[in-house]
Amino acid sequence: MWILPLVGYLGSIVGFCFMTLAIASGLYYLSELVEEHTVVAKRFLTKLIYSIMVLQLFLCLVDRFPFLPTALGIFSHFIYLGNMRRFPFVKLTDPLFLASCVLVLLNHYVWFKHFSHHQERAYQNMTSYYEAPADVPSFTEIASYFGLCVWFVPFALFVSLSASDNVLPTMGSEPSSSAVGPGGMSDTGRAKRRGQGMAKALVENIMGAIGETSAMFGWKKPEDRLS
Repeated sequence: MWILPLVGYLGSIVGFCFMTLAIASGLYYLSELVEEHTVVAKRFLTKLIYSIMVLQLFLCLVDRFPFLPTALGIFSHFIYLGNMRRFPFVKLTDPLFLASCVLVLLNHYVWFKHFSHHQERAYQNMTSYYEAPADVPSFTEIASYFGLCVWFVPFALFVSLSASDNVLPTMGSEPSSSAVGPGGMSDTGRAKRRGQGMAKALVENIMGAIGETSAMFGWKKPEDRLS
């Protein structure tokens, strides 16, 4: 067969593109939703972090999860909680933010090693090829743990937090006398509360890069064709 494998490759590429667009659209929508409901998002994320810390503690006590990786996970979520101080704004050079990025990768590595070694030991203790390994978590359970206890909070913070570079005027600028509006509220204060989420900025930058690349090849946007 010659044509069918090509159709399979083409379908995989198209499916990957649609999946990427769907994820980007979801990130953009969630980022705008957080911008409109900052107080609710902060309350939700704070409760979510505490809930996952309690869940990891119960997994250690009831399901006998290893103590050191569990302590690392709880400590990591405690560090994530520190990013909620000036929610939804964050400085990319803030030590807490940088520590959070490192802890995400470290948590993923530690728990990946734990589950892989656990499965390897279980298969080594099998006495027969047809024997099912005992006490081995399924792929669904492992994926669910990674999704909820390792990646959920960092992903939610990535969608919710706004980098200081995306806030105009910047966080350190002082409001001028002409920027003071009715009721004593400065326009600068309003701008600070309307920071652009990092996920939204990432999607817009990617779409802008795609637009510039298409313009290089002579493809025009629909609005440009009318001009």
